[in-house]
Amino acid sequence: MRVLFTCMAYTGHVHPIAPFARALAAAGHDVAVATHESLAAQVAAAGLRHLPAGLSRTSPEVLALWREIGDAALGTAAAEAFVMQRDFGGLRPQRMLDDLAVRFADWTPDLVVRDSMELGGALAAERAGLPHAAINILAAGLQPRWRTGIVAPLERLRAANGMPPDPQGAMLSRYLTLHPFPPSFSAVPALPTDRFVRPLPFDRSGSETLPDWVDDLPRRPTVYATLGTAFNDLPGLFEAFVAGLGDAPLNLIVTVGRDGDPAALGPLPANTRVERYIPQSLLLPRCDLVLTHGGSGTVTGALAAGLPLVVVPVAADQPENAARCAALGVGRVVPAAAVTPDAVRDAVRAVLADPSYRRNAARLRDEIAALPAPEVGIALLEALGAGRRRRAA
Repeated sequence: MRVLFTCMAYTGHVHPIAPFARALAAAGHDVAVATHESLAAQVAAAGLRHLPAGLSRTSPEVLALWREIGDAALGTAAAEAFVMQRDFGGLRPQRMLDDLAVRFADWTPDLVVRDSMELGGALAAERAGLPHAAINILAAGLQPRWRTGIVAPLERLRAANGMPPDPQGAMLSRYLTLHPFPPSFSAVPALPTDRFVRPLPFDRSGSETLPDWVDDLPRRPTVYATLGTAFNDLPGLFEAFVAGLGDAPLNLIVTVGRDGDPAALGPLPANTRVERYIPQSLLLPRCDLVLTHGGSGTVTGALAAGLPLVVVPVAADQPENAARCAALGVGRVVPAAAVTPDAVRDAVRAVLADPSYRRNAARLRDEIAALPAPEVGIALLEALGAGRRRRAA
């Protein structure tokens, strides 16, 4: 069976789909990943074949689009609507659709599997009469306002490409969506085509390993501070983390992203170490708390390790994830606009001092461990693709 995975050009989007793509390839299927060429090395590092397709956030077309609203709007309702209607729901799926038309001429898959926010793959599959599935990348689920925001531009794309109307956005969940997250974390009711499975961690898309100095850290609480893979250029947040925790009786580990510069934080307190990137699957077992922007991958990784969090949400799915962390009692929230060194220090101290946060995180850890094995999801994908092969035979 041929399986094409499609994803937006963000590390945080390729990591959730990589385990499923690798598992299908290991089972003997012909697997490829279509995404922008900027992720080619990461796809190759996962042992997968890369097909160039789509746009990245630094593509000229995307940069030109975003100049209409400007970076100052990041995290606002206006920016969110802009992203859904013009970028994620319009420009990028159209380019992916166009590029996949070329790819399908040489390599027609039996099944298309997309990251849940990459919409061009579903359009290309439906235009070609192929089944398609999604790997959800949003821990709190696709919020109703986001779904509403992308349906209208998708309708315009369908009409422009000779496809039948889909005014309710049924395409988004027509066949199967795999959710590698604990069900209790979702803020959206499950649909009939939703299936929850145990997450398979994948964060080794580069050459990084666990630094040797981790073994030599003093015996005291260890806090891991991260803004994930896409938000490391936000001004002031890392500085507030270091200033707030630099004199605290703990170990502080900060990662600033593969494109970040650890030296930009200047002289560091004795308790602080800064790296570009450390695979969190290697680091989290050595930690006691995660200080984060609240991206879905980081939050899920922390909860799978039974770790409480302090969340500083900025944009995208982070506010929803932060709200769920607070509601489930697994962490505290510090709004990005209210971040100061004192606010960070107070939140971290409070979570470390209150054992209920760790107990609640352990409850989520156990829920994750009890989910159906990832092999269940693989079998569902195989069955979906096999159905198409039988019809085509």
